[in-house]
Amino acid sequence: MSHASPSGRRPGAGLGPAALSSPLDRKLATLPDQPGVYLWKDPDGTVLYVGKAKNLRQRVRSYLSEQAEHSARTRLLLRQATDLDTIVVPSEPQALLLENNLIKEHQPRYNIALRDDKSYPSIAVTAEPFPRIIVGRRLDLPGARLFGPYTDVAVLRRTLHVIRRIFTVRSCHYALPREAPERPCLDYHIGRCLAPCVGYQGELEYGRMMHDVLAFLEGRTVEVRGRLRERMDEAATALDFERAAEIRNALRWLDQLERPPAVETVDVADADAIGFARDADDAVGVVLRVRGGRVVAREHGFLTNLDEEPDASILSTFLVRSYRPLDDRAAAAVLPFAPADLEELSALVPDTRFHVPQRGARHRLVELADQNARHLLESLFLESLVTDERADDPVYALGRDLGLTAAPRSMICVDISTNQGRDTVGSLVWFEGGRPKKAEYRRYRIRGPGQQDDVAAIREVLTRFVTRRREDGKSLPDLVVVDGGKGQLTAAREVLAELAPDLPLISLAKRDEEVFLPDRPDSLRLPRRAPSLRLLQRARDEAHRFAITYSRGRRAARTITSALLEVPGVGPARRRALLERFGSLAGVRLATAPEIAAIPGFSTKLADRILEHVRTKK
Repeated sequence: MSHASPSGRRPGAGLGPAALSSPLDRKLATLPDQPGVYLWKDPDGTVLYVGKAKNLRQRVRSYLSEQAEHSARTRLLLRQATDLDTIVVPSEPQALLLENNLIKEHQPRYNIALRDDKSYPSIAVTAEPFPRIIVGRRLDLPGARLFGPYTDVAVLRRTLHVIRRIFTVRSCHYALPREAPERPCLDYHIGRCLAPCVGYQGELEYGRMMHDVLAFLEGRTVEVRGRLRERMDEAATALDFERAAEIRNALRWLDQLERPPAVETVDVADADAIGFARDADDAVGVVLRVRGGRVVAREHGFLTNLDEEPDASILSTFLVRSYRPLDDRAAAAVLPFAPADLEELSALVPDTRFHVPQRGARHRLVELADQNARHLLESLFLESLVTDERADDPVYALGRDLGLTAAPRSMICVDISTNQGRDTVGSLVWFEGGRPKKAEYRRYRIRGPGQQDDVAAIREVLTRFVTRRREDGKSLPDLVVVDGGKGQLTAAREVLAELAPDLPLISLAKRDEEVFLPDRPDSLRLPRRAPSLRLLQRARDEAHRFAITYSRGRRAARTITSALLEVPGVGPARRRALLERFGSLAGVRLATAPEIAAIPGFSTKLADRILEHVRTKK
């Protein structure tokens, strides 16, 4: 691995073509024309992105080409990256594998993110003379056979339940046969174990039973059923009717397990079907395990932070990170389309042949896997509508997505509301830790040219806000959000450039939910279910609600006051009494003369005059 830290450049200056310094130039000049892995880093040495290359020299130089048209994510990466490491490997498959390992180790913010399989439980069959079954999320047992991870915990529980009803796997923790208790435990007395700990069951017989357990976990239930029938017949011939009844009950449990209609039957013997579905910046990969013509299990993984990555690259990422580590892979895997780096994948998984079927039973199987993927993606969308508690805290996610140096723990959002150039007001809402802090809300009656111009109103609101905070000795927020597009962003930027030049600023346009940043010509499109975007939307909607409420209140007050001020004989006290009694000018119009005359200080003649005036004015 080689290292370089370009000198003579301020931290965070980025690696754009104009920012290259001589140390980095010399480093680029010595890049080899060999396969390998490259790592972009920030000034603190944090890995921002890990990528593979068939030719390191060509791939790395492509980032710095002035003619290259990079995605928004890549442009943001290059603005933050200040260093580069490279690792040369002998072959392209090894580059693919090393890239995957480094991504798991460093979790770079700009790489495609796959939910870590270690967060899901797995089943392990230990490598002991009398093996045990262990369930856990981080199982590191030498020689053990791992099954999973199970993304659906209900499936894992049902699997364990069936195993315990059919097989007599020991649950004790003794290192048999070296360690052993003096007498069998309760499991022996209730028929859940045959007590190999005290010699009631030999290692050979226990091993035969564990062979069936492994076959069951691998989905070979037909084989398990055949062996159970043979043992039931052997027990009946030996007049061991109690044992024969136990095996008969086990067969019934096995039949019940396969009876639900949710288990699909397909015209393929053994295969792994890969499904894929994508929606903007989210995707899901699915693995359907088909054994003996029956779908016996489904695994899946969600992928995020996709940006403009092509589907072929995303599918390749899923296969490397999620499918390759599986222990029980079939000899054939069918895919919806060809992934990127197919040759390298085939070299990494030599015991599995990849196919992209166009018709027939295998094509129908791929369609079934795709249907499962679309269903899971829709479920993810519905889940995100109910709760925001997905992988990221929205405040930290917002700081990451905007490329800020610190998380915006405090942020303000500014909105302007007007009614055809009248009653123009500004609102400013404050969010602390992603939640509204209403004690810091502010509303502004626009006095200057902003009464007819939203852009000028933005300038007035921010000028008054920052000036007042400075006069009161209060701190400024970590982020300013303006409701609007480039025009509103430019106006806010002019104010902050003079009063608070280091204060981060963005604008959020409601039409397409575009985020505009200073010094960036194009908008930033955040995924519609991203926690960061939803936080911005909540702040924007709250600012809009606050502004509308203030504007309507001013308009109502102006309308009521102007109409009642013109009624002869109605002064401030009587106007207040009318509004307290009827609530609004509309309520006064709907009132009758006797109702108005009933108010203390009013007469029938005055009531008639009030009604005539307000109804004529309408």
